[in-house]
Amino acid sequence: MALTQQMTQPSQLVGQLGKDYATQLTGLTSLPLDTSKFAPSVAEQDPLQTQAASLAASGVGAYAPHLTQAATYGTQAGTTMGGVSPYITGAAGLTGTGAGTGAGSIASYMSPYQSQVMDTSLAEFDRQAAIREQAISDAAVGAGGYGGGRHGVLESEYQTQSDKNRALLQAQMLQSGYGQASAARQQDLLNQLTLGGATAGLAQGQLGLGTYEQGLAKLTPQLAGGDIGTLSTIGDIQQQQIQREKDAAAKGYQMMAAEPYERLNTYGQGIQGLAGMMGGTTSTTTPDPTALQTALGWTSVLGGIMNPNLGRTVT
Repeated sequence: MALTQQMTQPSQLVGQLGKDYATQLTGLTSLPLDTSKFAPSVAEQDPLQTQAASLAASGVGAYAPHLTQAATYGTQAGTTMGGVSPYITGAAGLTGTGAGTGAGSIASYMSPYQSQVMDTSLAEFDRQAAIREQAISDAAVGAGGYGGGRHGVLESEYQTQSDKNRALLQAQMLQSGYGQASAARQQDLLNQLTLGGATAGLAQGQLGLGTYEQGLAKLTPQLAGGDIGTLSTIGDIQQQQIQREKDAAAKGYQMMAAEPYERLNTYGQGIQGLAGMMGGTTSTTTPDPTALQTALGWTSVLGGIMNPNLGRTVT
């Protein structure tokens, strides 16, 4: 009985395309592929981020000098305030009537030259009074009435009036000295109170400066924190943009590297489609063997069984 076999073989065109595809595939896969261009990468820190980190590092403890200065002002204020006490004590000693002769009395403010002035003034008054009294005696002598009753009355009246004038002059000089001493004492009181107030004001000002420094100590970290936050935010945005650009570039290189393979794959799929469309079927028929062929075939089989070395080459 004849044996028939059927085989599906590609057409000549498809075969040529298959050879071309195999050549291109071999050549493409033999080329080295630089994967470094699309390897993952991380964007470096933005300069603003670096500046923010530097500012954060340098800003640690930046408030300390302000606190130190505040403490200094506080100490100075305490020292200055301690200087107020002597002025208060001095002013307290001047709030009385000023009677007596002790420290802070009116007498202590009187000029040490007042007695000399008064003595000189009274001595001059006495000298002038004596001259005038002598003039009265001389006039009486000239009139021939010296030693008489009228002369005695004139001298008595003059002496009385002169004594009054002398007492008045002395009282005026004493009153003037007293008034000047009292005014000086009052001015000293005002000066003591003014200096005490000024000293207290200075101490208060130093305390105010200390409070101001403390405020700066609190404000400094807040301001620095705001700057650091702003720099960090902007730096993050720029770093993210750079990272996106790096990722996009890597993606682009990856697409460029994969493009020849994708193109060749499309080429191979096209060949496969053509093979399905243009493939042919070939039939091969083997006729039945003759009786002689069958006999020879069996003889050969039996010979091989009986003589295993038949057909081997001996070297």
